[in-house]
Amino acid sequence: MMTSSPPRRKIDGPSTSEGVTGPVPAVYGPSRQAAAARAEELVQLLETRMSTASEQLGRLRGEAERLAPADDGATHTDLPEDLQPRDAEHAQTLLRTATTELASHTEALNQAREAHAELLDAHRAAEDAASGFDEIAAMLRDLLREHTPDEEHEEHEPYPGSPDEARQSAAEARRSLRGCAADLSAAESAVREASDILVRHANSTRYEQVRTPARQQIRELPASALPEHAQKWADAFAPRLRVLTDELEQLERNRDSIVDRLRGLVESALATLRSAQRLSRLPEGLGEWSGQEFLRIRFEEPDQATLTERLGEVIDEATRAAVKKNSDLRRDGMSLLLRGVAAALEPKGVAVEILKPDAVLRAERVPVGQMGDVFSGGQLLTAAIALYCTMAALRSNDRGRDKHRHAGTLFLDNPIGRANATYLLELQRAVSDALGVQLLYTTGLFDTTALAEFPLVIRMRNDADLRAGLKYISVEEHLRPGLPQQPRDGEAVHSEITATRMYKRPVS
Repeated sequence: MMTSSPPRRKIDGPSTSEGVTGPVPAVYGPSRQAAAARAEELVQLLETRMSTASEQLGRLRGEAERLAPADDGATHTDLPEDLQPRDAEHAQTLLRTATTELASHTEALNQAREAHAELLDAHRAAEDAASGFDEIAAMLRDLLREHTPDEEHEEHEPYPGSPDEARQSAAEARRSLRGCAADLSAAESAVREASDILVRHANSTRYEQVRTPARQQIRELPASALPEHAQKWADAFAPRLRVLTDELEQLERNRDSIVDRLRGLVESALATLRSAQRLSRLPEGLGEWSGQEFLRIRFEEPDQATLTERLGEVIDEATRAAVKKNSDLRRDGMSLLLRGVAAALEPKGVAVEILKPDAVLRAERVPVGQMGDVFSGGQLLTAAIALYCTMAALRSNDRGRDKHRHAGTLFLDNPIGRANATYLLELQRAVSDALGVQLLYTTGLFDTTALAEFPLVIRMRNDADLRAGLKYISVEEHLRPGLPQQPRDGEAVHSEITATRMYKRPVS
């Protein structure tokens, strides 16, 4: 389409020419200027339109060249008859319709592509999930120990969760399976151990006299078959177990009663030891020994629970000894008491120290186990007399006669032969006097130095009955070194006996 600029119209009007001079008439001046201005505006408008049209023509030519088929004279496509444009306006209508359809089809194509991409993503996720489930299933199959044909062909519902949830569930299942496997192994070990204990129990020599069928079955059956019969044996032994339990409870009550009685005796014996130390206190006037305890007994007294446990062991040991044959363990009351005291004072036992008699009466203590190595014969005898006096005073105290001065009489067979030293005799008499024990010495020696320590000396003689072959002891004379001699003729008598003492044993 080609356009040409419109022809310019010639505006007629007065003009100047050569040889014509003078001003234009005033009546024509303003109108001509206005007309010229309008003409000039119109020219500019037309030129602008022409320029715009030329630009549009160039664009359209470029668009036509760009959209033109590659082959000269060819067409882009063959249109059906109903889509053949009749004119430009019809072509525009068809073009708009085709453009609208193209836009809708393009949108449908994009939607289909997006759906295809989503399906591809879902497909890949499904493949990943399937591979994850296959991996989890493989691990679970490896962990399972046994598979039965029914379980292998059994149909399972698909897992509803995600692969992560499936992995977490599988991990929990594996942990639970490992825990169950550990519990199963522990239970099997416990069953095996219990079976071994049962077999050893049945084979014990303690039950050789038991002839029950169950014991024979336990000894002969293999260990793997024992759990199958355990319930039947338990039901069969239940009544006997109740009877034995009642008997054992009765025996336990009897044992507790014996232990309580022995505990009371042991506590009394320990109190006696403490009283022995207290009652062995010496009187004044013995130098360093004044107010000292002749015996010093030290031990740690256990608490009630420990004492009960130890005494129970003593009773159990005595019971086992009674069942055994050829047992030399004594089971009399005193032996049980001594073993109970020894058990109560374990592990240190009791430590006993005694004052060593010497000429200057130094407060030197010696353990009783070393008396035979440290003491002389006279010192041993003196210590033995002091111990006897202590025991006599203790016996008198236990009988409720602690305030009674007379605790007994001790006859000594010739002690002067071993202990004739003056300080030993003085010590013996001082201890016996403090503890209320009367000492009677017998001797065949006429040692005036030793005999001078006694206030009363009675000489005895032996008389033989030749017919009956018997010997009698009779009093020959009294020696009274503490009394004055008989007065001579003509001398005044100023001495007299101021006191006498006689002891008569009460009639029991």
